[in-house]
Amino acid sequence: MHEQLKLDNQICFRIYTAQRLLTQAYRPLLEPIGLTYPQYLVMLVLWEKDNQLVGNLCRRLMLDTNTITPLLQRMEKAGLVVRTHGIADGRQTLVSLTKKGRSIEEQAKDVPACLTQCWQGEEMPSLEAVQQFVATLDTMINMLKK
Repeated sequence: MHEQLKLDNQICFRIYTAQRLLTQAYRPLLEPIGLTYPQYLVMLVLWEKDNQLVGNLCRRLMLDTNTITPLLQRMEKAGLVVRTHGIADGRQTLVSLTKKGRSIEEQAKDVPACLTQCWQGEEMPSLEAVQQFVATLDTMINMLKK
């Protein structure tokens, strides 16, 4: 067998596994506030800056329109966001938080801290190591976007 084809030598497998396990860890934290992990990501972007075009959300979340549109439809049915057509360009869709969408920000504020509590008792990497890991991931993401 070729060494480069061993599963243990694949960085993509480690990233995939970490992403899947991280999503699972978020589930019990997000269920009480009625969000899925992808919805949580959309809400994070909208809590930072409300009233955004779908295209901006796609760019920020690195998702295609055909991925985000059904997600936004479900969020609209849940009363979290409202979608309206742009005034200047009717082909554009603006996404805005509803009162309910804004109100759950307060409930969600503790989610990141609760997630790190899952790791208590484990040896946590230093802040510097985490920051370096984030920088490495950002570099990889930027290289792969090209």
